[in-house]
Amino acid sequence: MYVSPVRSTSPAVTRRSRTPAIDPIAAEAVDLARAAAEDTSRPEFVGDHLGMVPEGDRVVTHYFTCLDPAYHGWRWAISVVRASRAKHATVNESVLLPGEDAMLAPEWVPWSDRLRPGDLGPGDLLPTTPDDPRLAPGFTQTDEVDAELGWELGLGKPRVLSAEGRDEAAIRWYGGDAGPETPVARSAPAQCGTCGFFAALAGSLRQAFGVCANEYAPDDGKVVSVDHGCGAHSEAVVLSPTTEAAPPIVDEMGYDVMPSATLTDEEALGHS
Repeated sequence: MYVSPVRSTSPAVTRRSRTPAIDPIAAEAVDLARAAAEDTSRPEFVGDHLGMVPEGDRVVTHYFTCLDPAYHGWRWAISVVRASRAKHATVNESVLLPGEDAMLAPEWVPWSDRLRPGDLGPGDLLPTTPDDPRLAPGFTQTDEVDAELGWELGLGKPRVLSAEGRDEAAIRWYGGDAGPETPVARSAPAQCGTCGFFAALAGSLRQAFGVCANEYAPDDGKVVSVDHGCGAHSEAVVLSPTTEAAPPIVDEMGYDVMPSATLTDEEALGHS
């Protein structure tokens, strides 16, 4: 079987592409190519001859099925070449190439894109890129929206949170376990913004977030939204209605006649 090569049809090519002619000696060197594949791998891992492709003048690549169970769908590609005026071909290259059904590793993703929250461990370093959109220079100018942050110039910091960085953090926190839509928040007696243990954050984030300072709360030491809540609210006793058990009622005015088992009915009633 002859596998037709793929040639470029780019208009930048000014001269007509020429398909290399198949060298008969290189084309007939199937046994030579198979022996090279078997020498590279194992004889039992080299299957049927799939075809050939002319790579250039007197250069032909022979393809064989790879039977190695670890490389399903791959194929051996053995390139043979015949030197000018030579009567025999020699092996030029032996490689294993993936076919259409080959199992390949997933496309490589940079570590910075693979990193997920919680992956950072003790001793690990997570450098930020110079153009990280979440950060801005420490002495950046503030607009009207950030006028209240004018005092936070970032003294001693090369960079501070940018508007995009604050927005990303706010969306992440508000939609997470510290937001208003969690089961513990929906069943809370009141919101965190009215709790005495709620410590507001600095800057523009103080309008929506703070830190819980109640050691008995499930979010102690964590950032929570002002409309979050839990059962450890500082005013939970006042805000939660309680129902005390009613004291027992003792009727001291009436009595019930209880007949004695050793007396007759007449004797128990005082009749002789």
